[in-house]
Amino acid sequence: MLSTATSSRPGVPIRTPVYRDHFAARILRDKRALAGMIILVVFVLASIAAPLLVPGNPRMSVAAGSEAPSVAHLLGTTAKGEDVLALLIWGSRSSLGIGFTVGALATIVGLLIGLTSAFFGRVIDDILSVVTNIFLLIPGLPLLIILAAFLPPGPGTIVVVLVATGWAGSARVVRSQALSLRGKDYTDAAVVTGERPLTIMFREMLPNMASIVMSTFLACVIFGIGAQAGLEFLGLGDVSAVSWGTNLYWATIEGSMIRGTWWTFLPSGAAIALVAFALALINYSVDEITNPRLAGKAKRKDRRR
Repeated sequence: MLSTATSSRPGVPIRTPVYRDHFAARILRDKRALAGMIILVVFVLASIAAPLLVPGNPRMSVAAGSEAPSVAHLLGTTAKGEDVLALLIWGSRSSLGIGFTVGALATIVGLLIGLTSAFFGRVIDDILSVVTNIFLLIPGLPLLIILAAFLPPGPGTIVVVLVATGWAGSARVVRSQALSLRGKDYTDAAVVTGERPLTIMFREMLPNMASIVMSTFLACVIFGIGAQAGLEFLGLGDVSAVSWGTNLYWATIEGSMIRGTWWTFLPSGAAIALVAFALALINYSVDEITNPRLAGKAKRKDRRR
């Protein structure tokens, strides 16, 4: 369903093609998106209910070291006697929290830079494009390692490092989409009527980029969760904290691969993969619903069925 928005100034209508065809309902009807949301909700609820599900300090030794999964300890214990299930559930709080925080902040930074670059153009566009290209060209993993090594460990450091290295891709995607909207009639009409730049960018242009923004956000969340786990696996985070990355770090330090105690590292690795898979399913469904070409192919497939 195509709706139109009007200018705040009387007498000058501005047609803004904002699509409101029950987007949430269409997402819920998509089996892949629904499966992804169910997986994601399970992890989020488990992280919120961690104090109720596994009360106490997850770093406490509760049994003998390196016990295999059993009725008493469903996912076994680490070499230090810590319950792996408790570490997994408590670790989801840090990993998901940092992942979604990085996703939101990186998307906001990329959105501001991309919109500003596309709207103002000329010198501002040239400067911001050069800065964006520099961050895109710098190898991500070495930059992450260097920044994390020289900054004090902690969740705040991880967020700053990941946002600093993850916003450029979002800015490039947003700029490309915003450039196509900058030349539309309703945008030109808003400029002529004297609307402020921020009003035009966030009221006239941004609503028509909702699908791009959501896809970018989901991609940044996947990046945040994976990159945090990678840094902590290398020992560049706060190893005393409980997260999926530090679980993998301690499993490696304790020689789990050599000793064959697979239950100490497999749950955290599987959790990272499952959350990334769930977000990818949602992202793919958003693309299919909002992209006219993909949506057309999906409709043709449904008709053939």
